[in-house]
Amino acid sequence: MISFKVVETTHKIGPKKGQKAYNAVPKAPMKFSADWLVNRIVRETSLSEGDVRNVIITLRNIAIEVISLGGSLDLGDLFSFRVAIPSKLIDDVKEVSAESLKRPRILVRWKSVVTGALKKMRWMWITLRGGKRASPPTPLRMERGVKRTQDQWQDN
Repeated sequence: MISFKVVETTHKIGPKKGQKAYNAVPKAPMKFSADWLVNRIVRETSLSEGDVRNVIITLRNIAIEVISLGGSLDLGDLFSFRVAIPSKLIDDVKEVSAESLKRPRILVRWKSVVTGALKKMRWMWITLRGGKRASPPTPLRMERGVKRTQDQWQDN
């Protein structure tokens, strides 16, 4: 579960420039290290730690090779990525050259299993304006239809 806190900022542009505004930011980002990943895979499978580390290194090498070839790679239920090299629009066909290419980018497309996890994600508000607490809708309440009023969530 992600915990949020309310932070006070000021509008930088627009008609409300200089006025106070509030927004929610995560209290602390949850970062998981490569060691955590290796230990979790070792605990849940019959692979040794060395095997898991070798698989990760091999996967990195394959990804670098695919990217250098300008290809795409599908990683099953997790995601797929591909290299995209956009080009500038030029009026004359004779002027199109390597200089008209923009910098290469990697486009990542998450699979439905991962995006479904985002829809089911739960979070918690810590403190809202005036010290009041409110909870955003849970996925069950979202299905029924929930409308947000000024300081609270109400069912339709």
